[in-house]
Amino acid sequence: MTEFLSYTGSRQLSQIFLAIFFFHSSEFLLAAVIHGKSNVTLKSLLISKHYVMAMIFSLLEYSIEIVLVPELKEQWAISNLGLTLVVIGEIIRKMGILTAGKAFTHLIKIYHEDHHQLITHGIYRYIRHPGYCGFLIWSVGTQIMLCNPISTIAFAAVVWRFFAQRIPYEEFFLREFFGMQYEEYARRVGSGVPFLK
Repeated sequence: MTEFLSYTGSRQLSQIFLAIFFFHSSEFLLAAVIHGKSNVTLKSLLISKHYVMAMIFSLLEYSIEIVLVPELKEQWAISNLGLTLVVIGEIIRKMGILTAGKAFTHLIKIYHEDHHQLITHGIYRYIRHPGYCGFLIWSVGTQIMLCNPISTIAFAAVVWRFFAQRIPYEEFFLREFFGMQYEEYARRVGSGVPFLK
């Protein structure tokens, strides 16, 4: 139990809890500012049953490994790389939200609204889905930061699979809304998620 109170345990656990708190509270705050507090629900915190289970699994892995193989958790170059990825992922995602403004929602729009426009400037000039790209980097970064080898692979696979299903679904509607304008944009700019056009 003293492993959790060690420098390694206290640093890594405080970093993961701070990363999770900042990510979700800033998502909620940005949604409230952009869309108005009355239009924001707890879904804007982006916390699902599967997400909670994944985080519990990652903390369980961390707990077992810090007790049985504490030297695994003291790979500071790897942990610092993870922290860097957490920050980069957070920046990419938040740049996407701020650039898109009202066009950014946590739920896929299936009906075209008057204010809904295709955003192709700012970070969207380089990454078609900066929100997804940023979340993928952030989520995998959290596990690298904890030096969790199993959860790093699991998070990468599960989050990638989720976006591999979500992006085509979302882009079906974007093509419906914006036609050839979206087709041309999609040909020119990558999705931001590896191996997804």
